[in-house]
Amino acid sequence: MPVPELISCLAEPLRAVLAGLDERTWQQLEEVRLRKGRPLMVTLSGFSFFLTRTGKICPELPGDALIVTERAFAETLAVMTKHSLYAVEEQVRSGFLTLSGGHRAGLVGRAVVENGQVRSLQQIGGINLRFGRAVPGIAVPLLPYLLATGRLQNTLLLSAPGAGKTTLLRDLVRCVSTGVPGLLVGLRVGVVDERSEIAGCQAGVPQHDLGPQTDVLDSCPKAEGIMMLLRAMSPQVVACDEVGSHADVQALLEALHAGVIVLATVHAGTAAQLQARPVLRPLFEEKVFQRLVLLGRSQGVGTIEAIYDDNLRPLLKRGTKDVEVGGGSVGDRRMQWHWTGCGGGIPAPTGRAPVVAYRLAGAGN
Repeated sequence: MPVPELISCLAEPLRAVLAGLDERTWQQLEEVRLRKGRPLMVTLSGFSFFLTRTGKICPELPGDALIVTERAFAETLAVMTKHSLYAVEEQVRSGFLTLSGGHRAGLVGRAVVENGQVRSLQQIGGINLRFGRAVPGIAVPLLPYLLATGRLQNTLLLSAPGAGKTTLLRDLVRCVSTGVPGLLVGLRVGVVDERSEIAGCQAGVPQHDLGPQTDVLDSCPKAEGIMMLLRAMSPQVVACDEVGSHADVQALLEALHAGVIVLATVHAGTAAQLQARPVLRPLFEEKVFQRLVLLGRSQGVGTIEAIYDDNLRPLLKRGTKDVEVGGGSVGDRRMQWHWTGCGGGIPAPTGRAPVVAYRLAGAGN
């Protein structure tokens, strides 16, 4: 079974059905949704399906749908929390649990709110099990486009939810920390993993390989975590996921003014949507990010739709016959754009080996 650690956290009736899925289905599986007293659903390559009691996948609700009983739901939640909701109270309050293997479970229920803040999450009625897959090597073809005069550029990965930006960031951190012979010397990287999605830490130990020079600050708000890393770990690069608040933006600016390179992600389906978010305006006014990488699903999860510079000029754009490639080691040259038929391919910069079939296979978050 490709992900036995995930199967083991489910109650037996659910585990038995999922264990019977074939290899191809497992490769496409992104989420398993459990709603107490309702049919179990799975997400395959971005589309939702029901499962029957015999493991058949159906786009519409079947008569013999696999129902998540209250007992099965309670058993699953007990295993995920190691039979102690109190021990994982902080994670539950934030609406998620980090599981062994770097996977995670989103939670919904009755929120207890005090002074405008969620203090606890009770009467949990829904679990969204999201598979955290590391795909080593997927960031390597992208790296030449993120360099200028041999230096890594501040890079923002943007996409709608579920298009693979966290998976790409995870491997980008690994590559930067490890180094790529002939391209990039390994650097010290500090990761602020507010929702435990990048590293998937368990007891402070990353479940995903983030490279030998990476320090992870787990379950810490980005704004505070960035400043803590700057003071304590002297990183050369800081990475974080889902920038979205004024505090996040100010902390990133502090890191940049300290001479640190920033790698980050943000929710936005297009560059125009990104510009329209007022909270991010200071980043554009100061042209903080020299590279913006737009991810989509046009050729499958993790398709590179475009790469922009800090003026939102396309350095690479899917679907064009020719593209202008500018900046640093890539150079101002014309190059041909080729598709392989199995995903969004990134053409190699002139003078480098061709890169084919670039897609984040199996990426879902």
